[in-house]
Amino acid sequence: MALNNIHCIRMLKSVLLATALLLPAGGCSISYKLNGASLDYSVYKTIHVSEFPIRAALVYPPLQQMFENELLDYITRNTRLRTVDGASDLQIEGEITGYSLSPQAVTEDAYASKTRLTITVRLKYIDTKQEGKDIDQSFSAYRDFDSSQMLNDVQDELCQQICKELVDLIFNATLGNW
Repeated sequence: MALNNIHCIRMLKSVLLATALLLPAGGCSISYKLNGASLDYSVYKTIHVSEFPIRAALVYPPLQQMFENELLDYITRNTRLRTVDGASDLQIEGEITGYSLSPQAVTEDAYASKTRLTITVRLKYIDTKQEGKDIDQSFSAYRDFDSSQMLNDVQDELCQQICKELVDLIFNATLGNW
């Protein structure tokens, strides 16, 4: 029992020492943002997110709404920006330019055992407060699924997963300023 108490006291001393060493000295400060957003909220207060029409050769109609909702929800959850229609401090617009299927992992009998669903989004990010921060870039993400499955059976789930990844990539490149 006494040995256990001694062990606890030593661990507590170690934690306190580590904490004291990590505290900033003088005028230094450490700032962490758990969501990755790196915005100065005294400058940026509003954002406008336009519709993302589907301009891909293949069209999955629910994809536009799915992507737009995921993007807006992510921004709302991870920033203090107010979404507005019209003039704003930041603007995001774009289009879904790719929705494609391609065979992957071909077996010895020349059949694909996996199929890849890839979605590409072209994004234009405009910072009306600071020059040089604008972005005009395409983002892609994909998921593989077993070729024995019908696309109709897995499409909703795959699109949800891909949209989440695309939104994460877009957020990090724009509002996260990575």
